[in-house]
Amino acid sequence: MAVDQLIAELERSYEEVRERLSDPSVYNDHREAADVGRRLKELEGAYKLGQEWRQASADLEAARADPELASLAADLEADVARLEEELQLALVERDPADDKDVIVEVRQGVGGDEAAIWAGDVYKMLTRYAERRGYKTEILGANESETGGFKEVVFGVKGDGAYSVFKYEGGTHRVQRVPETESQGRIHTSTATVAVMPEAEEVEVELNEADLKIDVYRSTGPGGQSVNTTDSAVRITHLPTGIVVAMQDEKSQLQNKAKALRVLRARLYEAERERRQAELSATRKSQIGSGDRSEKIRTYNYPDSRVTDHRVKVTLNLEKVLPGGLDDFTEALQSEERRRALEPDGT
Repeated sequence: MAVDQLIAELERSYEEVRERLSDPSVYNDHREAADVGRRLKELEGAYKLGQEWRQASADLEAARADPELASLAADLEADVARLEEELQLALVERDPADDKDVIVEVRQGVGGDEAAIWAGDVYKMLTRYAERRGYKTEILGANESETGGFKEVVFGVKGDGAYSVFKYEGGTHRVQRVPETESQGRIHTSTATVAVMPEAEEVEVELNEADLKIDVYRSTGPGGQSVNTTDSAVRITHLPTGIVVAMQDEKSQLQNKAKALRVLRARLYEAERERRQAELSATRKSQIGSGDRSEKIRTYNYPDSRVTDHRVKVTLNLEKVLPGGLDDFTEALQSEERRRALEPDGT
C-alpha cells in the first residue's frame, strides 16, 4: 500500500476513535472509555508522523518545482525517507498485553546456595528498574533461602506499559563470579530463572470454583519451622491444568488466597497466550526471545564487570546494570522486535 493511502487510513481510524471517545455511551462506561483512550494513545504517535510526512512531501514537491529551492531537495528527500521508516515502525501491531501490569517470578537455578543469593540480586535489580521507571512493586510471595537470597520470589509491577518493558526479562540470567562462601577464590557459574506474565483481570480469566482445590496449612519459615499458629497459608490447585500456587506471606488466609488467585490467573492467561503463539509460528519467530526460563538471555560477568544480552549482542557495564540500569537493553530489544516484525517473512 502506498504511504499516502496508509496515512489516509490512519487518519480515518484516528478520527473514528476520537469520535467514539466523545460518545456519551462510551464516556459513561469506564472500562470501554479506558480501552478507547488507550487505542487513541496508540494511534497518536503514528498520526503525528503521518502529518509530518504529508508536510515534508509537500515541501519536497515544492523544492523540486522551484529552481531556487532545488538545493533543499536532498535534505527533504532524507526527511521523507526517515519519516516513512518511523511511520512503518509506529504502525507495527503491538502485543495487546503490552499495556498490562505484570507478575514476575524469580527462582534460583543451578548453583545451590549461590544461585539463591543470585536470585535475590536479580530480584533487587528488577525492582530497582521498576522504581526508576516510576512503577510500583509489591511482593506477592517469597521463599527465602537459609543462606540468603531466595529459592523463589514472586512480585507484581504496576504502571503504564509495564509488560512492554518487563517482558524482555523472562528467561535465564547467568552469573559468573566468586561466591562469598568460596575460600579458594574460584569463579562459579550460577543461574536464576525469571518468568514474566501479564496480570489478567478477573473478566479475562474466569475461575470456576469446581476447578479449584484449596488447601490451608500453617506458614513455615526457612528451615521448615512454623512461623504462625493458625492455618493462614493457602495452596490452590487448578485441577484442569495441574497448576499449583501457594501463598503464605500474609497473616490472613483471605489475603493469601487473594494473592494466590492473582498469580493463578496470570499463569493461566500466559499459558493461553503461549498456546496461541505456538499456533502462529511466524509471530513466534518474530519475538525477541520466548520468555522461556530455559533460554539463556544474559550473562553477568563480575571479574570483567560487564553484562551481555545474548539476544541483541549488547554489552553494558555491570555497575550500571545492577542498580536497575536496564533501559539500554530494553530499547535495543524493542528496536530489534520492531525490525523483525517489519521483515516480510516475520523472521
